[in-house]
Amino acid sequence: MTASSKASQRGAILLLLMVMVVVLGLAASMAGQSWRSTMQRAREAELLWRGQQYQRAIAGYYTTKFGPQQMFPAKLEDLLRDPRFPQIVRHLRKLYNDPMTGEEWQPVMDSAKRIIGVRSSSDLEPFQKDGFPKGLDTLQGKSSYREWEFVFVPPKKSSSINSTSTTTAPPSETQ
Repeated sequence: MTASSKASQRGAILLLLMVMVVVLGLAASMAGQSWRSTMQRAREAELLWRGQQYQRAIAGYYTTKFGPQQMFPAKLEDLLRDPRFPQIVRHLRKLYNDPMTGEEWQPVMDSAKRIIGVRSSSDLEPFQKDGFPKGLDTLQGKSSYREWEFVFVPPKKSSSINSTSTTTAPPSETQ
């Protein structure tokens, strides 16, 4: 073999190695993106579950009658042990962190500075934009997890009595 043919073989091998490195880099980058998306989807599902747990706990706190009026909790810890009762009354088993950030949830407050819900502090764009379970219709079309608020809205009390209400007679007994 001549020196020029050895040099051209080395050049071809070097070129082949460079192409392989580029292809492997692209494959690794695509796998990384796919893994990141998979992890975000899993955290998003956990965010929905945990948010609903807080929403239900706040609803339970609100609807548990204590005295003449219903009220929202002053702090999230009140969901673990309702301070309105001498015995332990739990509306939530534990305080969950926001799965998107790993930090505490941001409370959503009403005008009386009572907690009516929670939200994430993440600015990531959600994958799910619609098709939410009943009670989470307000999450539809939001552009970041920060806009996903898991809020309990008490049912409106009707101020008027329906004058056209009908009474149902008890079923007749048959022999």
